[in-house]
Amino acid sequence: MPEPGDRIILRGIRAEGIVGVYAFERDAERPLTVDVELTIDLAPAGASDAVADTVDYDEVTATVRTLCAQRQPELVETLAVAIADALLDDGRIAAAEVTVHKPGAVADVEDVAVHVVRRRATR
Repeated sequence: MPEPGDRIILRGIRAEGIVGVYAFERDAERPLTVDVELTIDLAPAGASDAVADTVDYDEVTATVRTLCAQRQPELVETLAVAIADALLDDGRIAAAEVTVHKPGAVADVEDVAVHVVRRRATR
């Protein structure tokens, strides 16, 4: 169920990383796509028109790409949770929804995706 409130949505963040249980999955980086939805009060940014009063989209994208490149977990689930937790380090964010897509993870399946929701109160 979506969080109530204002949201920032970034869809289709392209990244690369090593995610997988099998040796062939761990021999080279593969493409990943990440969608992020952040629940945040946008009233301050709406009033000030200042990027300092909101979340910088470039910083969110950089965080996602860095974690995809550095973590190298076996499970897509682990990566999705790590991304959501890192985004919640910004105290203004009330909730982070993260979907990590790993295309080609299963033979004859176009896309496998894991979606996690983390709320500040449950951290």
